[in-house]
Amino acid sequence: MTIHKIRPSGRPANVPHTLVSHDCGPEACEIDWLVSDRVEVDDDISAFTSLSLEQGWGDGLPLVPPTENRVRAFLSENHRYPDKVIGRMPDSTECTVEKIVVNAVMAGARPESLELIIAALEGVTQPDFELYGVNATTASVYPAFVVNGPIRKELDIPCSYGCAGGVATQANAIGRAIRLVMRNVAGQVAGVTSQTTFGSPGRLASIVMGEFEERSPWAPLAERRGVSGNAVTAMNTMGTMNILDTTSTGAMAFIEMIGKSVAYPAANCFSPAMEYSEMYIGINPICADLIAREISNIEDVQEAIWKFAKLPGDWLQEHHRVQVEAQGRIREDGFIYATPEPKDIILFVAGGLGGLHALGLHSFGSSLAQTRALATVDAKATQAA
Repeated sequence: MTIHKIRPSGRPANVPHTLVSHDCGPEACEIDWLVSDRVEVDDDISAFTSLSLEQGWGDGLPLVPPTENRVRAFLSENHRYPDKVIGRMPDSTECTVEKIVVNAVMAGARPESLELIIAALEGVTQPDFELYGVNATTASVYPAFVVNGPIRKELDIPCSYGCAGGVATQANAIGRAIRLVMRNVAGQVAGVTSQTTFGSPGRLASIVMGEFEERSPWAPLAERRGVSGNAVTAMNTMGTMNILDTTSTGAMAFIEMIGKSVAYPAANCFSPAMEYSEMYIGINPICADLIAREISNIEDVQEAIWKFAKLPGDWLQEHHRVQVEAQGRIREDGFIYATPEPKDIILFVAGGLGGLHALGLHSFGSSLAQTRALATVDAKATQAA
């Protein structure tokens, strides 16, 4: 079996970079556009997985060998040139469509997921996402993604029961494809380019979940961030935190439990090392309905949670307190708030209908969420014109 070197890439004159207007199929391209190196190996998942571990390509789970035919077949069902640069990694390495597709094939992702993977990677390669810190830190942080729009159903992105992990859907392969790009293009290797102390299961397949728009009393997350329709919001999280409240009955009681639960001294948002932080909170539909009956405006919900997501400055050890005080983060009321402003409490609706829960996703700190629209064939054709 051959998995990629191919002659230098090229494309016909006067053809736009972003649009492949033909379907060339696995064998029919007149110009050999793929530039990845080829390696000879048996066409066997076990053999390729062993080789991938030896070469540092793998994540420890079985990988689909990215043969030339598989990569071409994946590309033939999309409308992207393989040498299109989607973003630059922290070391300035170019992340091209071809590199993305090779890793998507290995992860077992379907061709129709390419635009979601690309939009997610466009998000994490934005300067304000600060991917270098997310990848290299001693913390357990990793990118997580919330998907909006009809694409959720088309790709079977979970937004209900078990949406943050464990459901058998294509979201796992999509998240894994992104993680393989982090490993093989961004070069994230524990103990080498990443100093993560403990790591996280999220560094295998990330979190890719949908917002339960059909059960949300508020506008979708992406729409509230200025992007309608199919979109993905790239966040960075230290991991999932379950917030259970089977006792409260009113909106403010639930809000108080959510706000107080996410505020604990060792969270990054209270660390002197992080002067700025966002907080991501998923509210399950039952809890969201109860809150919305009393507080219809989601900005008011953000502000109410923010007022509870705080710690007294004198809770911290003196050395910590002196540092955060020097940063101006202890307010006149004597509290340190999890985020600078209520707007930095980023809310979305997701989760199953079996109980009253919220999902806390503490951020890395200096990295900001990014929302990107998914490209469509029509949108690319417009760009080409």
